[in-house]
Amino acid sequence: MAYAWPYWPGFLLSVGAMVITASTEVAFPALMKPLIDNGFKTTDTFELWWVPSAILGIFLARGISSFSATYAMQWLSNNVLRDLRRAMFNKLICLPSTFFDQSTSGQLISKLTNEVGMVLLAVTNILNVVIRDTFILIGLLAWLFWINWKLTLVVLFILPFLAALSFKFSRRMRKVSRNFMAATGDITSTIEEAISGNRVIKIFGGEELERRKFANANSDFRRQAMRITVAQALQSPASQFIAAIGVAIVVTIALSQARSGAASIGDFVSFFTAMLMMFSPLRHLTDINAQLQRGLAAAEVVFKFIDEHTESDRGTMKLTKKQCEIRFDSVSFRYPTRQDMALKNISLVIPPGKTYAFVGPSGGGKSTLVSLLPRLYEISSGRILIDEVSIQDLTLQSLRQHISLVSQDVILFNDTIANNICYGLDNITSAQLESVIKSTDLQSFIESLPDGLNTIVGDRGVRVSGGQRQRLAIARALLKDAPILILDEATSALDNTSESAVKAAIDHLRHNRTTLVVAHRLSTVINADQIVVLEGGEVVQSGVHDELVKVPGAYQNLYQKAAKSRDQLSSDTVIDAI
Repeated sequence: MAYAWPYWPGFLLSVGAMVITASTEVAFPALMKPLIDNGFKTTDTFELWWVPSAILGIFLARGISSFSATYAMQWLSNNVLRDLRRAMFNKLICLPSTFFDQSTSGQLISKLTNEVGMVLLAVTNILNVVIRDTFILIGLLAWLFWINWKLTLVVLFILPFLAALSFKFSRRMRKVSRNFMAATGDITSTIEEAISGNRVIKIFGGEELERRKFANANSDFRRQAMRITVAQALQSPASQFIAAIGVAIVVTIALSQARSGAASIGDFVSFFTAMLMMFSPLRHLTDINAQLQRGLAAAEVVFKFIDEHTESDRGTMKLTKKQCEIRFDSVSFRYPTRQDMALKNISLVIPPGKTYAFVGPSGGGKSTLVSLLPRLYEISSGRILIDEVSIQDLTLQSLRQHISLVSQDVILFNDTIANNICYGLDNITSAQLESVIKSTDLQSFIESLPDGLNTIVGDRGVRVSGGQRQRLAIARALLKDAPILILDEATSALDNTSESAVKAAIDHLRHNRTTLVVAHRLSTVINADQIVVLEGGEVVQSGVHDELVKVPGAYQNLYQKAAKSRDQLSSDTVIDAI
């Protein structure tokens, strides 16, 4: 209702139109009494024209009011749907990384499409039926009391039984509706994974596995849908049977009254017509219970999502200095889904303008460490400071404005090359764009495309190669021109020629910038000002390449393994050539 309140004029118009529609329903049994009692008598006192005119007038008023009610309610509900989706999407982009680590994209997509759509159904169909049919019932009951209050009490006697039955079915419907939405999320997630992972499925022969996964999700979806159908289908006939008992009693009493002369034939026809007309709104109200419970269950999911905690942004300071010295002060971190610490008591200082490289075996904590700097994750203990200011005291916007990132998992949007490079930046000139394109060795590639910079890269950049995606991401970071640069396996997908060109651009970029480099290929970090070796979440060695390679330890082992791999690669290349 909080989302619907801004659109109250549409709601009032819809309710007013529904009241008119309901009054036309009552008009039909009201016509029966004078028509039966006087219309068929051979007298001139009853005008023949007024009943047909009244029927035409009723249908005209009914048509106009019905259209007005439907249009106004749809206007209201679609505005509510737009606002709900906007609120959910605004929350989505502000959620912490830990939330996305624990949720599948299919489930999130289902929330923003299916579940919120069910809430829309609750806002439209349910309100339409509840408001319109409630007024119809009130009008018909009032007419029944006017005609014969004794018989009306019999009709009212069955209503508590119908309400009790509806309440019992409501609890069942809410439960099965929750299960149905969970099944919907599972099937959406399975489809999304099959689409995004289609290449892996083909190469590794996972077609049959994916078929089984989808068959299981699809079967569960069918089971939950059938449970809803059974619960919904049972309610209507059960309610109608209870109502039929009341009708049988009413007919018996009414016939006795008619034979004794206590009521006229017109009274009986009018009463019986109004009573039968009550079945339709009663059936609608009982049938709508299934939609109501699904809508309420969906609303629980939607508003639980909207109430999720966003990234903590309690900082009030803005980063103004450009030196950007970074200090890790006894930093420890543990992922919420794991028991072991990913980082343990990390302390180091990265002077302004220096390049620090982080190397070590997989799972050592390299990417985790650099992810803490832009606060993609919140540290468990310790402090991270930039120019002696804790990053917790900085606003997220100010902190992240000073950081550029090229990650191992390159994300490109289904947009043009130019818009991907300029993503998040305003007032970029053509000269600036051309400069970064040249620096990242993208010029010949872009010129070879028919649409050039206006070429659409496809979903996640699927229309360009891995190396080209990497260079586009590097160009995006270069264009941002932030004082802090994070390179997380930034050259991992490049060939030797492209890597040389990009490394030259990076060497130029990191001049007077504080740079954090994460790499497995030691050739990319040899010239770093300091190399930090992480293993098991701890700093086990640090120093420059020439020193570390001579000292027995983790770095020397990594270097020897890399050298052995290079020798093997060179040998294989020679053999292939021969």
